Amino acid sequence: MNRILPLVLVLALVEAALSPISSAAQGAMADTPATTAAGVAYIIPKGWSASTHGKVVVVSPPEGDAHIAIVDVGAAANADAAVAAAWKLYDPSMHRNLEIAQTSPSQNGWDAEREYQYTTSPNEHVMVVAVVVRHGAHWSALILEGSQATFEKRGGQASVLAESVHPASYTKESFAGRTAHRLDETRIAEIASFVKTGMAELDLPGVAIALVDHGRVVYEGGFGVRRLGDSAPVDARTLFMIASNTKGLTTLLLARLVDQGKLQWDEPVTQAYSSFRLGSDATTQAVEIRHLVCACTGVPRKDLDWLFNSNAQTPASSTFVQLANTVPTSKFGEVFQYSNLMASGAGYIAGHIEYPDEELGHAYDRAMQQLIFDPLGMNDTTFDMRKALAGNHASPHGNGSDGSLAVVDMGLNSLAIPFRPAGEAWSSAHDLIKYVEDELTEGVLPDGQRFISEKNVLARRVHNVQVSKDLYYGMGLMDDRTYGVSVIHHGGDLFGYHSDIVAIPSAQVGAVILTNSDLGSDLRDTFPRRLLEVLYDGKPLAAAELAAAATNDKAAIAKELKLMTIPADPAVVAQLAHRYTSPELGHIDVSSDAQGLVFDFGAWKSHIASRKNPDGTISLFTVDAGASGAEFVMTTSGGRRGLTIRDGQHAYHYMETSAQGQ
Repeated sequence: MNRILPLVLVLALVEAALSPISSAAQGAMADTPATTAAGVAYIIPKGWSASTHGKVVVVSPPEGDAHIAIVDVGAAANADAAVAAAWKLYDPSMHRNLEIAQTSPSQNGWDAEREYQYTTSPNEHVMVVAVVVRHGAHWSALILEGSQATFEKRGGQASVLAESVHPASYTKESFAGRTAHRLDETRIAEIASFVKTGMAELDLPGVAIALVDHGRVVYEGGFGVRRLGDSAPVDARTLFMIASNTKGLTTLLLARLVDQGKLQWDEPVTQAYSSFRLGSDATTQAVEIRHLVCACTGVPRKDLDWLFNSNAQTPASSTFVQLANTVPTSKFGEVFQYSNLMASGAGYIAGHIEYPDEELGHAYDRAMQQLIFDPLGMNDTTFDMRKALAGNHASPHGNGSDGSLAVVDMGLNSLAIPFRPAGEAWSSAHDLIKYVEDELTEGVLPDGQRFISEKNVLARRVHNVQVSKDLYYGMGLMDDRTYGVSVIHHGGDLFGYHSDIVAIPSAQVGAVILTNSDLGSDLRDTFPRRLLEVLYDGKPLAAAELAAAATNDKAAIAKELKLMTIPADPAVVAQLAHRYTSPELGHIDVSSDAQGLVFDFGAWKSHIASRKNPDGTISLFTVDAGASGAEFVMTTSGGRRGLTIRDGQHAYHYMETSAQGQ
């Protein structure tokens, strides 16, 4: 499911848990390596504080409303006994029910690993998760509890800490300095076999991949079908929505304009586009062109505004209206915060620079076609959804209200059209591998002509902000150094579509993977590791990671559905108004059909399930394929019925209205 997991504990519980803690090391000015008394290594992120008492180390961000505890448990009969002991040491008053427990392949030198997620109520807006790991006979635990808003804002720093926890004696596998194998028929077959196995484990209808090695496309093709129940096969030229992989292509457009002297990376955005606004005047004036795509400006995700209050006809200028009403929640360069709106603005400003007299959307489309797609030979790539759907395309799929796979309503993905520089392009494995090849040649086309300067291709890979321990965000691209070699990549996620592009400069190898189902994210996530294993004879970890992800995600979907009442409880339905309105998110029209309660948001709609929360509140969830996971909490205020939906750092309130009035 696509549910946003709750992420924190109530302040009283946090204070009770931390009251005996002493020996604080406050506010480290840089990431600081440390070790527990039992020899477990970890990193204290920059600006976070660490407190130690006995077998418990608590590391906290500056906000103080979220905590990550590292607990030296010691001997235990099994993982369940270890997590119980960890809670007794950290917070013996912890009273929450276990929602789900899952075993994962051991990593970072551990011999065993198991994760526990605990039930919270949405109005708490907290996360409570524990992970226990074992090295030999010794168990350790990592407990995350606190504010969901803080964990989202500082998710990169939290990942630095979590990914750094390992036995002090452990040395991570590294491919640095090793010579990569060439992708011959045998190694290509190993990659294809991994994809086909993953498709079977995840029940994916279709996948397309392409591989390039030293300037030659050594494989491009497809597996499975374009649409469940149909026989038309996926091939190398089948179009998929590539979602956020559009961002890297948008930054190529920026790079071309910088080459031509029409923009500068450090130019104030207001100089290039005078209508740009971001929160306050001071913030607006500080934003440079490079900041629009660096995920480093402190602008939080704010996707609900466009998911619930836009449609295919929403003007491109809506991006700038929404940005003007958005306030950064952290300082420039402080933490990784991913913003689709900022990237959308970057593309539209680039299009405006090239074609200042044209409507923003048309100018961007034209600039991308003429300056990026045509020179790269990406002849099938398009922003025209109607054109894509009329030809060889893969339909999106997701898990519906009964857990089975179903085709996703394309109305959901049409919501990205007004914000397309951030993630709405359609492309194929055949086309995208040309883009990946350009990353490997650093701007030189196959015929030897210089397309973009090396300097400005590489400017997009500069480490602007840390995403996790060995992962850095540039401009629409990530640089992953987990295994000692640079892996330039970016993922793409829309409803029923998940993709990745991968470039390994030191090996001169690149890859593309495109999937047409929501669980395809698991295959996408493990594909780069398998590629590295094949190239460098790495430890065979990817297959086990993929198998565990498939098992765990299917179990999580089943558990989520089991906790809900589907269709929604009639007693709950009877309490609802016929229409709700939010000043930011628009209308919800409430009705019923043969399958039960329906929420209609305008551009899309979904059947609804209900669930009673531990605090007695009632949540309503969208459950249709692709749309599942949006959670609305029933409220009342001043005698009026309401619904509240949250993302990581915002809460939006709908209130009942008449069909005619506000």
